[in-house]
Amino acid sequence: MSLETSLDAPFDAAAVRAAFPALLASGWSRFDAPGGTQTPAPVVEAIAEALTRPLANRGRLTEAQRNADDIVTGARSAMGDFLGTPPSTVVFGRSATQLVYDLARTLAKGWGPGDEVVVTRLDHDSNIRPWVQAAEAAGATVRWAGFDTVTGELRPEHLEEVLSPRTRLVAVTAASNLNGARPDVPALAALAHSVGALLHVDAVHYAAHVAVDLPALGADTLVCSPYKFLGPHLGVLTGRAELLESLRPDKLLPSGDAVPERFELGTLPYELLAGTRAAVDYWASLAPAGTSGADRRERLVAAFAAVEHHEDRLRARIEAGLAEHPGVTLHSRAPLRTSTLLFTVEGVAAAEVSRRLAEHRVDAPASSFYALEASRHLGLGDEGGVRLGLAPYNDDADVDRLLTALRTVLG
Repeated sequence: MSLETSLDAPFDAAAVRAAFPALLASGWSRFDAPGGTQTPAPVVEAIAEALTRPLANRGRLTEAQRNADDIVTGARSAMGDFLGTPPSTVVFGRSATQLVYDLARTLAKGWGPGDEVVVTRLDHDSNIRPWVQAAEAAGATVRWAGFDTVTGELRPEHLEEVLSPRTRLVAVTAASNLNGARPDVPALAALAHSVGALLHVDAVHYAAHVAVDLPALGADTLVCSPYKFLGPHLGVLTGRAELLESLRPDKLLPSGDAVPERFELGTLPYELLAGTRAAVDYWASLAPAGTSGADRRERLVAAFAAVEHHEDRLRARIEAGLAEHPGVTLHSRAPLRTSTLLFTVEGVAAAEVSRRLAEHRVDAPASSFYALEASRHLGLGDEGGVRLGLAPYNDDADVDRLLTALRTVLG
């Protein structure tokens, strides 16, 4: 079955929804997925199984040691398939924010006065502040790339304006968690590499909507968070193997010095790693019929294409509905974007719109969502806007309820 043929088949959102205990009797339509998705039963079961079997520090001698070791290696293999990267480059941490802070401090050991670091105003603060603070501590200069406030997109020329031969690192998002804009990361990577800089990519929002391919993106390092794509709460970092081998993070003397363990502080949360593997396997199960014989990576790519097709159809319905209201401004207009929309209503605070939608059991939060620089750059200040984010479990009934509620709230 070709991908084009498989995308013509209807996406079975009802079957997907049935796998999510939190959705079965909630009576709410949830558009809060960019802040963290709901959890399917297979992930919950994997976490419970890990915690109810014998566990110990990793090893191969006892059953408990083997269980722990198998969970870690299984999770690395799953995330390697998910990110298109070798399992040996998969690093686990408490959160993406923690991993970026650790990486920034490690890289900054080689920075000094005269060096420059580039961040963008489109990014979540977790891909800004760690780099800004690390640069300041090292005496390096921070340069800021803006973005188009009309379309909400970051284009290569925005980065080109602030690059120089002194640039040591560029930090960019693969997709904005605020307005869904998806920059041309390979083009940005080529620009960064042309001046000898590293490119770090925040794929936290991107990885919930697009099959990540680290080599194709051209990223030197990249982070994501499984709880954004149906998994448990932790962070994942990956990168080019030769780069990770060259880095010397702060660590305890007796802890392992091999990559990726070199970057992992303390005992890993085995139950969360078991849940992460289950989340990846669940994603692979969403691949259209006819891909069952493919390997996990191929099924993941097919699944993301099918989910993106489903979400884009729902997004188009929401955009058409928002266009019916003259007081609404849509701030998600980038040519390439995820199924995440940011809007404001003239004369009504975003938080008030969110509150009124909640009265109709529509979960559509309002904030800057930690993308503080982006919100300010768009002229929305610290208040931000109302964000509507789609996940595989959203369906037409959710959109119907949202559009009906909007007519009442904005009527």
